[in-house]
Amino acid sequence: MSFTVAIVGRPNVGKSTLFNRLVGKKLALVDDTPGVTRDRRPGDAKLVDLRFRIIDTAGLEDAGPETLEGRMRAQTEAAIDEADLSLFVVDAKMGLTHVDKTLADMLRKRGKPVVLVANKSEAKGSDGGFYDAFTLGLGEPVPISAEHGQGMIDLRDAIVEALGEDRAFPEEDDVAETDVVLRSTDDDEEDEEALAHYDDSKPLRVAIVGRPNAGKSTLINRFLGEDRLLTGPEAGITRDSISVEWDWRGRTIKMFDTAGMRRKARVTEKLEKLSVADALRAIRFAETVVIVFDATIPFEKQDIQIVDLVLREGRAAVLAFNKWDLVEEPQAVLADLREKTERLLPQARGIRAVPMSGQTGYGLDKLMQSITDADRVWNKRISTAKLNRWLDTVQTQHPPPAVSGRRLKLKYMTQVKARPPAFMISCTRPDSVPESYIRYLTNGLRADFDMPGVPIRIHLRAADNPFEGKKRRR
Repeated sequence: MSFTVAIVGRPNVGKSTLFNRLVGKKLALVDDTPGVTRDRRPGDAKLVDLRFRIIDTAGLEDAGPETLEGRMRAQTEAAIDEADLSLFVVDAKMGLTHVDKTLADMLRKRGKPVVLVANKSEAKGSDGGFYDAFTLGLGEPVPISAEHGQGMIDLRDAIVEALGEDRAFPEEDDVAETDVVLRSTDDDEEDEEALAHYDDSKPLRVAIVGRPNAGKSTLINRFLGEDRLLTGPEAGITRDSISVEWDWRGRTIKMFDTAGMRRKARVTEKLEKLSVADALRAIRFAETVVIVFDATIPFEKQDIQIVDLVLREGRAAVLAFNKWDLVEEPQAVLADLREKTERLLPQARGIRAVPMSGQTGYGLDKLMQSITDADRVWNKRISTAKLNRWLDTVQTQHPPPAVSGRRLKLKYMTQVKARPPAFMISCTRPDSVPESYIRYLTNGLRADFDMPGVPIRIHLRAADNPFEGKKRRR
C-alpha cells in the first residue's frame, strides 16, 4: 500500500463504522456502546482511486497508564506514530468535548498530517458541531456520514491535499514477468506423488481460541516480540478478531487473536454475542486452530466444548496448556493432562498438546512445530490403491456385522478431499452400517496412516447396480 492512515477520536464517534466503509467489509465490531474497539485493527482501504492501509483504533479517554483505558490509549498512540496521516473523527451531532481538544493537541505536537472529519453530519442539528470543529485549529473539517457513505469524495480530496499527490499516488513499479507454467488441459489428473506433496512454504492461517483470560493475546505478543495486542488481568479484554503476521523459519504465519468464549448460557449481552460470532468466523477462516487452556484450571466443560466445536468445523487442532510457569509439580500435572486428554477427547485421538507459557516464552517453538505438523496431517492425501489394500485388511481382521441376517460388504474406498481428510466407501446398505464400525474404521485410519488429532470424515454410499432399471426377462 502507498501510505498508512490511522482513524482516531474519542469513543462512539463512528471510527469503526468509517473503517468498515473504507475497507468495504464489516470487519470491525460496531455497536452503540462506547468503547467497543480496544485493539488497533489494520485493513486495506479503497477510497475512489486511493489505495492505502488503514488502522482502526480505540477511543481516546483520559486515564492512568495502569488502567485498561490507559493501555488502550497507548495502543492508539502507537497507531498514530505508525501512520503517515491521521483521520481525526469528531461527532458533529453531539459537538466537541474536552477529550477532542486533548486529542487535537496530541496530534498537533506530533507534526504529522491530520484530516479533521465531522461524522454524523447528516443528522438534524449537526451544523453547530460542524462549525464548532473549526476551533480545534486543524483546518476545515470534512462533513461525512460513515454510516450512509456521504461525503466520501470530499474525504478523498482532503487526504490527497494533506499528503500531496506524489505521496498519495506513488509511481508503481513495472510488474516483473514471472515464470508461469500453464498445464495442458489433457493433464487434468495429478499423479499421486504430486497430491501427496505438502508445500511448507505457503502462508499458514492460525486462530487462537479459548476461554476468557486464558492468555491468548499474551501468547501472540510473545510470538511477535512486542505489545501488539492489549493484555491485562481483566477477563474479556479482546473483542475483535485481530490478525497479525510474522515469519517463522521462513514461512509467513497469519495469526488471529479472538475473544474469549464463555458458555452459551452466560452470553447475554449483544456485544459479547458479536464478539463470539467474530471468533467463530475466525475459526472457519483458519486452517489450524490453537485452543489455549489455563494449565492451572484445565479441562473445564467449556474447554472441551470449544475443542469439539473446532473439530466439527473440520479444522486441525492443537492444545496449548498456557501458564505452565505457575504449575508447581510439572511432571505430575503433565501425566494427568495426558490421561485426561485421551479420556475426555476421544474424537481427536492423538491430538497434539504442548505445555507453554506466553509470559516467559517457554514452549513456543515446540508449539509452532506442532501447529505446522497438524497442518501437514490436515492436508494429507492417501492413494486409492493403499486405501483399498488397507480396507481389505481391516475387514479381514474385524468383518462388518450382519444386519437382519445379511452381511454388510465394503467394496471400494477412496479419498475424496483433504483439509480435513474425507473418504468415501462404496458398500451395500450404507444406512445399516453401525456407528461403532465407522469409529473402528476412523481409528484404524489414524493409527495406520499416521493422522493423529485431525478430524476424519467417512462417507458411505450404495454401490452402483448395473441392472437397476432394466426389465426382468420372463
